[in-house]
Amino acid sequence: MSDTQQRIDELVKGNEVLLFMKGSASFPMCGFSGRAIQVLKACGVEPKAIKTVNVLDDAEIRHGIKEYSNWPTIPQLYIKGEFIGGSDIMMEMYESGELQKVING
Repeated sequence: MSDTQQRIDELVKGNEVLLFMKGSASFPMCGFSGRAIQVLKACGVEPKAIKTVNVLDDAEIRHGIKEYSNWPTIPQLYIKGEFIGGSDIMMEMYESGELQKVING
C-alpha cells in the first residue's frame, strides 16, 4: 500500500463520518460537495461531527481516493469505515431514509 493509500485508509478508519470533498463544510467549492454537506445536516449530523478532507489542498489525496474507493468522482462519503458513495447516492439514500439508518445505526 502506498503512503497516500495508507493515509487515506487511516482517515477512513479513524473517523465516524468522513467526507472527501472540494472545499470545506463551511465553504464548499462545488455544488456536489455543498449538496453532500446539506444532506448530512438534514440527516441530523452535527457539522462539527463531519470530518472533511479538502481534496483541492492535496493532489495525492485527490487522485488516491478515486483509486482507494474505485469511484471516479468527488465528493465521497464514508461512514464507520464503509464507502457510501457520492452526492447522488447520498441524496437517494436520504430520500428513502436509508442514509439516516446508516448514520444512526
